[in-house]
Amino acid sequence: MEGNMSKKNKQSDYLQKLSASQNFITSGKLLHRIVNLSSITRQDTVIEIGTGKGHLTRALCQKCGFLYSIEIDRKLYQHAKERLAGYQNLKLIQGDFLDYQLPTGTDYKVFANIPYFITTQIIRKLTEAACPPAELWLIVEKGAAKRFTGRPRETTQSLLLKTGWDMKILYHFQRNDFHPMPSVNSVLLHLSRKQKPDLDRKDLSEFRQFITHSMKYGLYGRRSLLTKKQVGTALRLAKLPPLKPGGETLYIQWLCLFHCYRKMK
Repeated sequence: MEGNMSKKNKQSDYLQKLSASQNFITSGKLLHRIVNLSSITRQDTVIEIGTGKGHLTRALCQKCGFLYSIEIDRKLYQHAKERLAGYQNLKLIQGDFLDYQLPTGTDYKVFANIPYFITTQIIRKLTEAACPPAELWLIVEKGAAKRFTGRPRETTQSLLLKTGWDMKILYHFQRNDFHPMPSVNSVLLHLSRKQKPDLDRKDLSEFRQFITHSMKYGLYGRRSLLTKKQVGTALRLAKLPPLKPGGETLYIQWLCLFHCYRKMK
């Protein structure tokens, strides 16, 4: 009995956080502007995370071939079901996107104004899926977008993402574009899947270990995985700039040095 109560309390807390994290865009002009920044066409199947009040849903239905929109809040789901009843290219789903089974064996894209407090879980689910989307457009908190894109410095998360995805901030919102107005700045983040990943899935675990160790102990030195000479030679042969003490290490330099490390093992 106590276990069931604890589970219900956790679910209630989760739903409250989701509700508090919902900031809607209601301007049709702005919604069409950002949707038109995407490559979505009438040939595309699209997934929307969070139907909300249906404003973005409507704009996506007018742009894509078919839209699956998932909403966890039962009241919002029922409201959207009535409000969007006229769209034949829309399937509304009531449930938690984190539990939603993504399509397999078919191409699809994602466009969504997501709850900010589960941004990492959503991006991980989409980018690590067995059948990931071809492209994502996500409205996220600006600070999170910068971390994912490796600005001002690369992180383990940004480096791993870049092996399979190109990322770019496409649009900067004003806080008063949203209702209620959020306390943070927001952007439209675009992720595009690379046709050929820079590393195979089986290599990602080793790349993560290389990054983690190197960020802790440095890319060269007494406890590092490479010597200063090996680092300099690898970058020179790859025609890449040398590392600068205290400077930023670029993704392409990380990738080059990882390949060097594997050859030296």
